[in-house]
Amino acid sequence: MEQEKISRKGFHAFIVLTAAALLLAADQVTKYFVLQYLKPMGAIPVIPGFLEFSYTENTGAAFGLFKGHIWFVVLVTLVASAVIIVLLFRYRNHSFFSYATSALILAGGFGNLVDRFLYGYVVDFIHVLFFDYIFNFADCCITVSAVLFVIHVLFCTREEKKEMGKTHGDQA
Repeated sequence: MEQEKISRKGFHAFIVLTAAALLLAADQVTKYFVLQYLKPMGAIPVIPGFLEFSYTENTGAAFGLFKGHIWFVVLVTLVASAVIIVLLFRYRNHSFFSYATSALILAGGFGNLVDRFLYGYVVDFIHVLFFDYIFNFADCCITVSAVLFVIHVLFCTREEKKEMGKTHGDQA
């Protein structure tokens, strides 16, 4: 029974890492096309007055934070990714939300990390016109992962805490 749990957990971790790799590939493909076709043009409207693709080189983290401190951002990304991978295998109470969070944050973190190593900056290009910042697919993955993580903590860990209370209550 315990062996079955371990193999199921390993299978789920494999699925998460595969999903992260596919999302990372999608991010890099979009950036390839941005560099090839959008960079020479600068910007193109997608939905006039609402959305445009606008080429930008971001030397900081999300929203331009830590500009010029690329090695700090790289270190934080690597440490956070290592922790997520360890927890992917060791955390006992995964839900769909925690698995999806893991895949998305790994893909987003590594997507921007690849840019930092290849170019010394992150390729950003999505500009929702009512929002001052320009971002990319990896940033979308990271943002969605944050929302899913909050959902996991608010709704899925509640059951975990109830179960722990029942277990401790039975022993008293």
